[in-house]
Amino acid sequence: MAIEPQDVLKFWFSPKMRENWFTKSDDIDNEIREKFAVAYADARAGKLESWKQQPESALALTILFDQFPRNMFRGSPRSFESDGLALDVAMQALDHDFDRQLSADERQFFYLPFMHSENLDHQRRCVELYERLGDPYSLGFAREHHNIIEQFGRFPHRNKVLGRATTEDEADFLKEHAGF
Repeated sequence: MAIEPQDVLKFWFSPKMRENWFTKSDDIDNEIREKFAVAYADARAGKLESWKQQPESALALTILFDQFPRNMFRGSPRSFESDGLALDVAMQALDHDFDRQLSADERQFFYLPFMHSENLDHQRRCVELYERLGDPYSLGFAREHHNIIEQFGRFPHRNKVLGRATTEDEADFLKEHAGF
């Protein structure tokens, strides 16, 4: 049975998942992998392009590209492989004001691809989006991500998994900041 956008949203916004959005759990990672790996592969193959057409389905596609890989492929370079796709979907959604048609809890997942980007312009936009959202807690994370990209041009905590050399300044930073 093919996964529909509502399947992604029902799962992601369930009480169980809300408690685990930004935590590490092998059980959750495995559950996402089991339930959504095929849909993720289909999305990467361009088979879910129609999901970009409506606010809810575009949100589901953004989550599929941005959040699920971080769970399914935790600790692997693959966890970041669809960040560009997530950002593309999110940008298109924002161009159509899809975010403004959803709740604050939902719309923040259109903004996270900007937060995950290692591009300073995307980080600036992320801060603007979270300022508009009006959630000081999330805005703090947006500013923190922005400041890291402003300082280093990348997220140093990704260096090891991505096989990138770490500079001395990054190594000093990582002693105090383990990542997100």
